[in-house]
Amino acid sequence: MGVWRRLLVFGGVSLRGCGGVRVPLGGSRLVICRRQFSGAESETLKQRRSQIMSRGLPKQKPIEGVKQVIVVASGKGGVGKSTTAVNLALALAANDSSKAVGLLDVDVYGPSIPKMMNLKGNPELSQSNLMRPLLNYGIACMSMGFLVEETAPLVWRGLMVMSAIEKLLRQVDWGQLDYLVVDMPPGTGDVQLSVSQNVPISGAVIVSTPQDIALMDAHKGAEMFRKVHVPVLGLVQNMSVFQCPKCKHKTHIFGADGARRLARTLDLDILGDIPLHLNIREASDTGQPIVFSQPESDESGEIQEPADQEGE
Repeated sequence: MGVWRRLLVFGGVSLRGCGGVRVPLGGSRLVICRRQFSGAESETLKQRRSQIMSRGLPKQKPIEGVKQVIVVASGKGGVGKSTTAVNLALALAANDSSKAVGLLDVDVYGPSIPKMMNLKGNPELSQSNLMRPLLNYGIACMSMGFLVEETAPLVWRGLMVMSAIEKLLRQVDWGQLDYLVVDMPPGTGDVQLSVSQNVPISGAVIVSTPQDIALMDAHKGAEMFRKVHVPVLGLVQNMSVFQCPKCKHKTHIFGADGARRLARTLDLDILGDIPLHLNIREASDTGQPIVFSQPESDESGEIQEPADQEGE
């Protein structure tokens, strides 16, 4: 790792055997140590550093009753991550009616799942004092949005957020699930790290528009999951193109094929290419996701592609 240079100030203490130069400094001695490490020593040092850093990391523990966890994430907000998560969960259930699917919203500051899944109310508690998910369209759902007023802002510091995430992960009675789709908050902060380090994750789906600004953060999101050893299943390119309903002219409002270029850079697959369409927005806002309300539409077919690949 090249030449190490350390500046150590000791009050009247002499450090010897380091090949350094000792310089008096007001009753203290400034010792400059220089040492060339061999390749073997450098590798040993890296391993030792990894061991020390890993001591403070939590041990992963599966969510009781859940076979596979799929997280849906984005580097930037407003790219359609929650819409993708909701429709992915519904598509997984539609592809195989024997599979039980759940949807967990860990976007504590901006929960969208209650509105998109047309759910209201407080979760009931089981005999073991666990929260029971709310159910709609055959999907078991849990969100911070069920626990606070719809218009109430959460003005919480990090420790309170982490406590809430722990409760959402460990104090929910999911029963038996084949898939749990997790709607993550945007970014690469504490929540993403906490979920990734506490729960075994089968894979992450990254959602982005083709816009360069969104792609920059999507790239960071993918790299974050790789650093915490979560497999990145691929990218979903959302709002890829707008087609005029009257003249059928196509316009790439956010740019063309940006996510495809990023996928090639990261050696990842494109799981879906979803257009910017009025039906998708209206279905989400009315709490009737398009995969459920318009399963035969072209837009629904595009948004089901990620589920088709996940279920294989």
